[in-house]
Amino acid sequence: MTNQNMAISDAQSAIAMAITAAAVNNSPLFSTSPYNITMFSRNKFPKSIETVAAGTHGAKNIACLDAMRASSPTRSMSENNEEKKAWIMKHPSALGVFEEIMSAAKMKQVVIFLDYDGTLSPIVQNPDQAYMAPEMREAVKNVAKYFPTAIVSGRCRAKVYNFVRLSELYYAGSHGMDIKGPSSRKHKKGNQNVLCQPAKEFLPMMTEVYEILLEKIKGINGANVENNKFCLSVHFRCVEEESWNDLADRVKSVLKDYPKLQLTQGRKVLEIRPTIKWDKGKAIEFLLESLGYANSKDVLPIYIGDDRTDEDAFKVLRERGQGFGILVSKVPKETEAVYSLQEPFEASYEFSSTTSHMEAINVAQSLANARIECG
Repeated sequence: MTNQNMAISDAQSAIAMAITAAAVNNSPLFSTSPYNITMFSRNKFPKSIETVAAGTHGAKNIACLDAMRASSPTRSMSENNEEKKAWIMKHPSALGVFEEIMSAAKMKQVVIFLDYDGTLSPIVQNPDQAYMAPEMREAVKNVAKYFPTAIVSGRCRAKVYNFVRLSELYYAGSHGMDIKGPSSRKHKKGNQNVLCQPAKEFLPMMTEVYEILLEKIKGINGANVENNKFCLSVHFRCVEEESWNDLADRVKSVLKDYPKLQLTQGRKVLEIRPTIKWDKGKAIEFLLESLGYANSKDVLPIYIGDDRTDEDAFKVLRERGQGFGILVSKVPKETEAVYSLQEPFEASYEFSSTTSHMEAINVAQSLANARIECG
């Protein structure tokens, strides 16, 4: 191959690594339970917890419980096979449309945004043990050699960095409310000395509420409060379902005294955040501007995530008319993402359920190289 072709091939491999790594992480290799599926149409999707204030106490409890259940679907995949097929038609596998993504990336600067939990690491019972596999870390490191790469997570920035340990990345913690640029320079364009903390004034309040919540949830087995600096996460993954309402009521009782905080939910987690207009979508807009691509037509942002909070980022990309949102999910659900990732063996990649991270990444590299050589 020519040097130019080699460079293009390397870029293809890097994109393939990012996509494949996320897909592999969502495979049965990391799953502790059988595949699950729940279908919700847009008008039937459970409302977020902060919107259920109206109505009777009983109605509020039902709506709240529905919202919490939505983050932990239980129906088997076979129950809604036709709906699943329809959903995949609407949000095709990113692995299956790799050439389409590469075509859109021609002559453009690709920027990669990655969620952490459920995308780069498996969802685990203990959030403090959501470790990143060495092979996954190597894949992300290789991606960052070619493209500006950011981790956008609900975790506090310091904790995400300790999990990932790659100094060349951008890190946006606390759902984008704590952003810092890389300490080692890989890409020349834009401002590397990035630091953004739009919710800084809320830090004393978050610390105070954290201490109150620790006391408030005592007695609910399995409940855990995580201090993510500019937001708090109340995990109920290990809580029996009959205690979910009690937990939500206790959390809401604390927030009554803090009108500047709001309650939302993610995957088996209640999130407490400042009411400022800032989310993962605002975070990627800030990062693109910091990189010098605020109004550029020569950029292709790719955001890969699995959670409800990633929808804000997917929506921004749709509204910009640039880039692709890729939802990592075994569960069909309403999303602003264009593509999806479910299993690492779909389409032409055909990885077996026992394929290791590195084997999957090597397959992606080989396919990318073969495509450019044949082209």
